[in-house]
Amino acid sequence: MRFCIGHFLLAAILALATIFALPSSTQLSNLEKDELAWRTQHVADLQKPDGWLSLVGLEWLQPGEIPVGSAADSKIHLPPTAPAHLAILKFQNDAVTLLPPKEGFPVGLMVDGAPAKEQVLRADPDKDKLNSRVTFGTINFYVIRRGEDFAVRVKDSKSPTLLEFHGLNWYAPNPTYRVTAKWTPYVPAKNITLARLVGKSYSLPVPGVAEFTLQGKTFHLEPVLEDPNNPKLFFILRDTTSTEMTYPACRFLYTGFPDHGIDQPGDLALDFNHLENPPCAYTQFATCPLPPAGNRLPVALPVGEQRYHK
Repeated sequence: MRFCIGHFLLAAILALATIFALPSSTQLSNLEKDELAWRTQHVADLQKPDGWLSLVGLEWLQPGEIPVGSAADSKIHLPPTAPAHLAILKFQNDAVTLLPPKEGFPVGLMVDGAPAKEQVLRADPDKDKLNSRVTFGTINFYVIRRGEDFAVRVKDSKSPTLLEFHGLNWYAPNPTYRVTAKWTPYVPAKNITLARLVGKSYSLPVPGVAEFTLQGKTFHLEPVLEDPNNPKLFFILRDTTSTEMTYPACRFLYTGFPDHGIDQPGDLALDFNHLENPPCAYTQFATCPLPPAGNRLPVALPVGEQRYHK
């Protein structure tokens, strides 16, 4: 696995060097060096065995017992490398319990690195990082919770989307789109309801607003705070390049906190060169949020990541 990741990183570096059309890293500007490092990491994250390119299924749950496996009658259908009957999920009273099929749990089925047993699977609201991982061979799945809705997300490190990955498309880096925004906190923070491409919605806190000037005009963007313990702001936005060049629904921008924290007025660095596609740009099985009305900018941001599928 270490060899594979290294191979992907090397390929990404070579591809990005070609994009920049520069013969060596010693001739890169600071902006280009920053972009090279950021894009290389972005590509590596996508190609992780459990990254977004490995996603092969998403099934919203209804109460009752739900067979999981490669059998045709499974409600959660796994790739053919999985046993016909891998497990049963029982969804009841806002909890999902892992149960054995009639044949018992197959050898090699693991939950968070330990042999599978009957147990309630962890499913934190709108946060998936700590949720229980059920693994078998190259396949892993876990429960996600979006508001009052529960689903199972299935990944496969041998997915066609991952194996057939053909690189990303980028605009050239442009220092014009590195700006310093004026940060004004909301005290208290307000909540916003975000719609998703899959028709669901959920709420997240908005800690403040960033005001910046671009092309002689002033704009405002509101970020959401996904995790109070993680010092990152998450901007979901769309600009006029979405009509032809960038992903139609939105792009994402992650930043650090303002210079005086999110609770005090201050300055916030916005580098639109780091605009990236949402997971929905690569797979139909993601549950991406749509930008709030105020984050739909009437201006072009011709930097960052372009469309993956033309």
